[in-house]
Amino acid sequence: MQIRAEYQASPVADPVEAKIAIMRPILASILQALNAEAIRPFGYAEENKSRGALPLHMLGRLHAEGDGDVGIAFEYAIHDAVLTRRSDVIERVADALKLCKIRRGEAESIFFAIEKSGSEQVINTRMELITETSLVLAGTRGRPIKLKRHLGGLASAFRRPSTRPSLPQSIRGLWKADLFLGSSAPDHWVGTTVKSNPSQLEGASGLRIGVVPVRAGRTDAVRLDESRNLIVCPVPHDGAYMQCFYETWRIAQVLMKNNFQPPREVDLPTPVDREVARVFIERRNFTVADVIDATRAFAQPHLLKTNEVEVAQEPLGRGLEPETSTIVAPYSLP
Repeated sequence: MQIRAEYQASPVADPVEAKIAIMRPILASILQALNAEAIRPFGYAEENKSRGALPLHMLGRLHAEGDGDVGIAFEYAIHDAVLTRRSDVIERVADALKLCKIRRGEAESIFFAIEKSGSEQVINTRMELITETSLVLAGTRGRPIKLKRHLGGLASAFRRPSTRPSLPQSIRGLWKADLFLGSSAPDHWVGTTVKSNPSQLEGASGLRIGVVPVRAGRTDAVRLDESRNLIVCPVPHDGAYMQCFYETWRIAQVLMKNNFQPPREVDLPTPVDREVARVFIERRNFTVADVIDATRAFAQPHLLKTNEVEVAQEPLGRGLEPETSTIVAPYSLP
């Protein structure tokens, strides 16, 4: 599994130029995610050609065949901010953990991203922190649950609702977790949900913390939301950049669905998005590598920096091949 971190390096200026800048690494990620078998019929391996020599219009068709997938993961950016001890995030996470009665040791994060396909795989980033004695604190009365023995059940519950009643009542909604936040000192962890849109935050049995971006005009205090039974943990976040990122990802999905032919207006109703799409539609017959290079001239300069990280995937159940091979993680300015 490759994680491509797209760090915001400067504020969003012109929306068209910003979206073109973001589209370039998204296309590179989709290209990278293609399985070698998908491009074998085109003779690229035999002719020692780079996969970047594929025509842009082929990218959508090959991606649609399921030979690789790309996900967008705002939650990975939060996970990485804890690992790298980013002060504006780690302090708030520590405060949230205190409200969950985890006060000893340094705050740590386990990225718990379950494969959305038939394979029961979890993306392994710090999974070694889960030991035989690790306890998940569900915020309910009774003895805490040992986390490791239920990982397979959580992976099954993610895709098969029929298996959810077999989980202990106190963690029946823990399959919705994006992260486990906690500390290895007491070996206590809490299920954490991460939402880039605060209005989508919802509680579930076993979830204790909800991480959301700070919203203008709203309190940024770490607090208990009794209606959701969640500790709400707002973190600093550049809304303009994140909105640009997700809107650009939707433009990419529309273009791939249409093989980079002009889409219907209903698919891209805003003039800005249609203008961004037009830049790539006009170049559909050129190679992906050439298009990425040529559109640099129209992109907002110095908007983002890319860093690539390889992580393992842990099998938790059925031994099918994982489908997701690349995650794009947007990191906004604090």
